[in-house]
Amino acid sequence: MNIRKFKWILAFAGAVVVVLLLRGFAFTSCLIPSTGMENSIFQGERILVNKWSYGLRVPFMSLFSYHRWCESPVRRQDIVVFNNPAGIRQPVIDRREIYISRCLGVPGDTLLVDSLFSVISPEAQFNPDKKRLYSYPASKENLITSLMHTLSITNDGLMGSNDSTHVRSFSRYEYYLLEQAMNGKESFVQPLSNKENAEPNPLIVPGKGKFIRVYPWNMTLLRNTLVMHEGKQAEIKNDTLYVDGKPTQHCYFTKDYYWMGSNNTVNFSDSRLFGFVPQDHIIGKASIIWFSKEKETGLFDGYRWRRFFRTVK
Repeated sequence: MNIRKFKWILAFAGAVVVVLLLRGFAFTSCLIPSTGMENSIFQGERILVNKWSYGLRVPFMSLFSYHRWCESPVRRQDIVVFNNPAGIRQPVIDRREIYISRCLGVPGDTLLVDSLFSVISPEAQFNPDKKRLYSYPASKENLITSLMHTLSITNDGLMGSNDSTHVRSFSRYEYYLLEQAMNGKESFVQPLSNKENAEPNPLIVPGKGKFIRVYPWNMTLLRNTLVMHEGKQAEIKNDTLYVDGKPTQHCYFTKDYYWMGSNNTVNFSDSRLFGFVPQDHIIGKASIIWFSKEKETGLFDGYRWRRFFRTVK
């Protein structure tokens, strides 16, 4: 009897060890907390993250310095899981908050960005499904929500509000439907800002051993990267970047970096918020959706059943 109990305890302990090893060295599970990556991954779904996609980052970074076994680069358009680059209050990288975004730029890439550092591409620029911010009088809130319900426009919630103005996100097509529903009356729903005609700026993604030219529009981004990830003393004085006390027009980087973006461009939990993502913050690639449920009802529907064990794209 005692031997049988010992065998069960040993088997259970062995199973726990296997799970911990798999979680630490092969895969980990993440819950998607927001709508930022729709329609690739939906809020409330759980995914498996392949830690070997870009080489295994050795765990327990509080004990060991950064090292990656069988390292390979992140590829453009990969959906990547990584630690928060701006979470510098937690000095141990692998204990920081976890984010998920799509890789839009790899080391050495030149991206065209607007004044908010949103990546501009011909495909996205004219995509009717691309979300933009629109404002309208707060007094029209009931009318807007009624029209949204009638037109089957998804309610993503208010993106901002004050006593006089509310802000929501709509695609170009949704905005067109709202205008048509107002029967030709003067629209009170207006784009929050018109950045489309602004001159884009070329953003170079830093690579290991490379220099990046400093411009007024990228100066703050480069300074933050140098301070948070390169261990430099950098500050801006009189529109000039000083690194280790010396004025500079070029910044040198010792790491590879990536530019990450959300599928839903209204969601700012990406590189527009925290800047470049260093290689040592990369955990792995979003691999498989292993759990999906209908959030509103808590019941499984046919569409969500089909998402079980689907490859993340």
